[in-house]
Amino acid sequence: MKNWARFWLAGLIWGSSFLLIKIAVAPAGVDPNSAGLFDPLSLATARLMMAAIGFMALIAVTHRKLPTDRRTLVALVIVGIFNNAIPYALITWGERTVDSGLASVLNATVPLFSLVIAHFALADDKMSMGKILGLISGFAGIVLLATRSIDPMHPNSVEGQLAIVVAAASYAIAAVMIRAWLRHVETMTTAGVSIFAGALILLIITLATVRPLPVFTNMQPGTVLAAVELGIVNTFIAYILFFGLMADWGASRTTMVTYVPPPVGVLLGLIFAHEPIDWKLIVGATMIVGGVALANLWRKPPKPVVESDARVAEAGVPAR
Repeated sequence: MKNWARFWLAGLIWGSSFLLIKIAVAPAGVDPNSAGLFDPLSLATARLMMAAIGFMALIAVTHRKLPTDRRTLVALVIVGIFNNAIPYALITWGERTVDSGLASVLNATVPLFSLVIAHFALADDKMSMGKILGLISGFAGIVLLATRSIDPMHPNSVEGQLAIVVAAASYAIAAVMIRAWLRHVETMTTAGVSIFAGALILLIITLATVRPLPVFTNMQPGTVLAAVELGIVNTFIAYILFFGLMADWGASRTTMVTYVPPPVGVLLGLIFAHEPIDWKLIVGATMIVGGVALANLWRKPPKPVVESDARVAEAGVPAR
C-alpha cells in the first residue's frame, strides 16, 4: 500500500507540473513584469535552482560520494544540459502558446524517442516488432494533435508544440546518455549533480540574456507559489519519491508511472484552466500513451543483468 501511494503521488505531482507552468509563465505577447509573471527562462531557472539546492543538501546529509574523475563529471554536465536545461526551458517557452494538458501529452513521447535513439546508440536495445508498432502509433498521435492547429482560431501554436516535442527528444537523448555513460554512478547522485549543472547553466544564460530580470516583489502570489511548488515538490520531492519506489519495486515496474501524467495533465487543464478537449486530443493522447505501452510491454525476455546496473540502465532520470 505504501509503494502504491508513492506511485500515484509521483504521477499526480508530475501531471500537475504543466498546469503550474501555465500559471506562472507569461503568455506570448504579454510583458512578464507588468503581469506579475515569469518569462520562460527565469521560471525554468528558478525551478531548477530550488531543486538543485535541495539535492545538494540531501547529498551532503546522506554523505553520498560525489564523482571526481573528469570523464564522469563531463558526462553529468552534458546530461544536465539535455535532461534539465534544454527541456525545462523549451517546455516553459512552449506553454506560452500551448495548453497545459496538450503539453503533458506531448511530453509523454519521451519513451518513443528513447526507442529510436537507443536502437542506434546502444548494442543491447534494438528495435522489435512491438517497438516499431508503438512508434507508429505514438508518432501518428503527434501528427493528429498537430492538425488541431490548422484552424487559425485554435489556441495551440505549431511552434509551441514543436518546442515541447524537441524537449521530449532532449529528455530521450539524456536517458540514453545515462545508460551509456553513467551506469556506475548511484541514481540519486546522477539526478542531483545533473540538476545542479543544468541549473547553473540556465542561471548564467538567464543573467546574460533576460532584460529586465523578474522583480519578485511585483509577482502575483499565485505565480510565486506555482514556481516554489515546481522547484520543491514537482522536481526535488518527486525525484525522491521515484527513486525510493525504484529501490523497492525495481526500474521496470516503477517507470510505469510515465503513463499517469498525461491524463492528469489534461484533466487539471480542463478543471482549472478551462482548456478545451476535443476528439483529436483524446484520440491523439490515447495513441501516444498506447504506443508507449505497446513498445514497453511487447518485448522479448531481457537478458539477465546485475540489478544495480539494471536500475540505472532502464530508468535513467525521469523526465518531468
